[in-house]
Amino acid sequence: MQHTETPGTEAAAPAPRLRWWTELPLILLVYACYSAGRLLARGDVSGAVDHGLTILRFEKGLYLNFEHPLNRLFTREAWIGIPADFWYASLHYLVTPAVLVWLFRSRAVRYRAARTWLMTSTLIGLIGFTLLPTCPPRLLDASHGFVDTMAQYSSYGWWGGAASAPRGMGDMTNQYAAMPSLHVGWALWCGVMLWRFGGSRMTKTAAVAYPLITTIVVMGTANHYFLDAVAGAAVMGVGLLLAPVVTRTADRVKARFVPSAAPVTADSSASASAPVAADSSAAGSSIVSAGCQTSAGERIPRQRESRFEDGAEPGASPKDAGDGAPAAAR
Repeated sequence: MQHTETPGTEAAAPAPRLRWWTELPLILLVYACYSAGRLLARGDVSGAVDHGLTILRFEKGLYLNFEHPLNRLFTREAWIGIPADFWYASLHYLVTPAVLVWLFRSRAVRYRAARTWLMTSTLIGLIGFTLLPTCPPRLLDASHGFVDTMAQYSSYGWWGGAASAPRGMGDMTNQYAAMPSLHVGWALWCGVMLWRFGGSRMTKTAAVAYPLITTIVVMGTANHYFLDAVAGAAVMGVGLLLAPVVTRTADRVKARFVPSAAPVTADSSASASAPVAADSSAAGSSIVSAGCQTSAGERIPRQRESRFEDGAEPGASPKDAGDGAPAAAR
C-alpha cells in the first residue's frame, strides 16, 4: 500500500550538524576566558592564605585529614610522587580534549549537551576563583606540614619550582585558584562520559579510576584540599543542572539573529506546485495541435476526430460515446 503524508504535516527537520571549525574556536574561547580569569583573579595573598587556613580548620572540625598522609607518602616515595606530578601537570590538558573529540566523532547526538555541561561548569569555577581566592596547601607556611612535591621533583619535569606551569612562567599563573578544583571537576566529567558512552569493560574501569586517582593526586601533591575536590564535583553538578537552560538560551539567540530556512510542509509543496499545474493546463487548453489558437470552450474539428478515434460511432451523441468508454473514465 502506498503511504501518503497527511496534508499539513511538517517534514522532520534534521538536527543542525556541528562542524569542527566552529566548535574549536568556541572551546578555545571558553578556555581563554578561564585562563584569563585565573590571571585576573589573583586576589589578595593574605586573604587567600586566610581562606586556605579556614578550609583546614573546617576539615579539622569534621575530622577530615586526607591531605597530610597522602602528601607525606608522595614526598617520601619518588616512584609515586613523580608520576603524580606528571599526572597533575598534564592529563587534564590531554584527557579532557580527547574525550571531547571522541564524543564529537562517535557520539555526535550527545556531544552538544556534554560540551555545554563542561563549559558551563568551567565558567562557574571561574566565578569561584574570582570570589574566593584560596591558597593551596603547598603554599602555606611549612609549619602546617605540607611539602610542594612539584617543587621537590621539578628537575624531573618541564615545570618549575613555582608552579605546574613551564619553567619561568610560574608568575603568569594564578596560584591561588585552589577552590574549586577543576582538575577533579573535569576528571569527573570525563568519567561520566566514559561510563555512559563507552562500551567496553576497560572503558568503564577508566571511568571510575580517572576521577578517583585525580582526586588522590591533587591532595597528595598538596595542590588542593579535600573540600576543593568536593567543590569541584559540586560545580559539575550545578553545571549539569544549568546546561539545558544555557542550550535553550543559545538556541533562542541563534533563532533571533541567525536566519534559518523555513520547514517544508505538504501544504506548502502542494500550493507551490498548484500554480504551475494551472498554468500548464491553461496553456495546453489554449493551444490546438493544428497550431490555431482558440478559447478553451470552442469546438474544433480536430477535437471531434480524436473523439472518434477513442471508439465512438460517427453521429453518436456524447452520451453514447461515454457509454462505450471504460467505467474508470466516467
